[in-house]
Amino acid sequence: MTDRTESREKLPVDAPRSASRRLLFRTAGASAAGVFAPKLATGQVLPPPRPPSPPTTPWAEELPVQQPKSPESSLSPTPIGTLGEGEAGRADHQAWAGSPAQLMYKIDVKVGSHRFHPELPTQEVWGYDGKVPGPLFHARYGQPIVVRFRNQLPSSVQGYGSPDISVHLHNLHTPSESDGYPEDWFSATACGPTLTRAGEYKDYHYPMVYAGGDSKEALGTMWYHDHRHDFTAGNVYRGLAGFFLAFDGLDSGNENDPNTGALRLPSGEFDVPLMLADRYFDSGGYVSFDQFNQDGFIGDKWLVNGKVQPYFHVAPRKYRFRLLAAGTARIWDLQLRYQNRVQSFIQISSDGNLFASPVLRSNVVLGAAERADLVIDFSRFPVGSELFLTNRLKHLDGRKAEVDLLPTPDQLLKFIVDRPLPGPDNSRVLSRLRDQPTIDMAQVAATRNFNFGRSSGGWTINDRLFDGRPICTPKMGTAEIWNLRNTSGGWAHPVHIHFEEGRILKRNGIDPPAWERGRKDVFLLGPNENVQVYLRFRDFPGKYIMHCHNTIHEDHAMMARFDIVA
Repeated sequence: MTDRTESREKLPVDAPRSASRRLLFRTAGASAAGVFAPKLATGQVLPPPRPPSPPTTPWAEELPVQQPKSPESSLSPTPIGTLGEGEAGRADHQAWAGSPAQLMYKIDVKVGSHRFHPELPTQEVWGYDGKVPGPLFHARYGQPIVVRFRNQLPSSVQGYGSPDISVHLHNLHTPSESDGYPEDWFSATACGPTLTRAGEYKDYHYPMVYAGGDSKEALGTMWYHDHRHDFTAGNVYRGLAGFFLAFDGLDSGNENDPNTGALRLPSGEFDVPLMLADRYFDSGGYVSFDQFNQDGFIGDKWLVNGKVQPYFHVAPRKYRFRLLAAGTARIWDLQLRYQNRVQSFIQISSDGNLFASPVLRSNVVLGAAERADLVIDFSRFPVGSELFLTNRLKHLDGRKAEVDLLPTPDQLLKFIVDRPLPGPDNSRVLSRLRDQPTIDMAQVAATRNFNFGRSSGGWTINDRLFDGRPICTPKMGTAEIWNLRNTSGGWAHPVHIHFEEGRILKRNGIDPPAWERGRKDVFLLGPNENVQVYLRFRDFPGKYIMHCHNTIHEDHAMMARFDIVA
């Protein structure tokens, strides 16, 4: 197999793709990436035990905290609704006429250098602007933007991943041509079957509109990541992920907002995104990835914002932490501990959707791609206190978390309460946050069942490997009930539905707990679990995707296209 896998078949835009290709990652010989003996989903072939990653001293570096990326004054060629000169062959921006871009951004997708820990070597990563994590975006509803992603990755790659890219903004309400459909991948010399030509860049238009024009549908904490067909796991593992935060009049990003209707949640330097991930390092200290393990890949080093077990100096006041589970397969059960005692915190959102009311929690469980916004008040603790964000779930492999919890939780991040208080803490957490949209069962036009299982040597939805053909065609302006069922036995599946947020009606036939009653876009299915989800389909027709966000399962075909039709 060559270093570069290029699809040269040319089909009409949005045409289904043949299922004949299947299930092999490419590799180009030994490299620092490393590979292991294959382990099949059937469990028939087991890899040899791998040695642990080299030891690293915890709390050796401070937590990186990003500043928002600044827009460009201009781009050349100027973005337009139709296809630009040199641009990959996308469809026209369907929302451009009504929401032309007011702000323009440019991201170069390229090789960068990164050091995960002072005791590990500086090494090559792939990053948005060459950074891990990628640049932080702050956006506002009602202020449309365009982001030009320029693919500057090398055409020849050793190890894992693909230099072709497709960028998904998870889970903004976005027209399909800018959603990062997995077969919309591109580079300067090749493109996927649902694009019409290769290109050096692709403009993604984000109209920043509420779904159905309803402010109750606002999202806050989102992330963008690569979504290249067959290679999502490797490309994200190499570093292609970043935060995207959205604000509006209610969640305004200003704790001193004079608007009486604003929530005034902790903001500015006290609003901190935390990207959680796990990595495995080989004996030389380089990131390593098992590209053949169909269960899912698990690392043994804990990264927060791209650093192994960092520390963070905090002031004695309230902070908003936006947690994202950005690993390949790991499920986290997170707690805050002080003097080895579990401390409470306030959860205000799930998957970027503010709750109707805050929920007092002592732990939060996150499957791959799930998010949770937490408010922690450090004024409860003496100056000089040290607290730890910990994970108590044990993983022996990428299939699922074990029933038994870790006897000693893993420590991910250390908080040190020793920063001077810069001024009065005017932030607050009100008893009412964002009202939830009405669940209107009269709009339900169909009920569909989707079984997530194993067959034909891969991961399937309704016994189908992903083949680019629509599994269903919801009609725009209607609602549906989707029954998501895990029929694969000993595996967990965090199921992500693009484009629209859903509401859990029942989990295993029971009403959901308070922290699952709001809107969500990732639905964690444990072994043999089922979740009933209410969805509406509005505003933009086109092709979208549902898939398992264990990205190894996704790359091994646990994905299905659905087309929203007018």
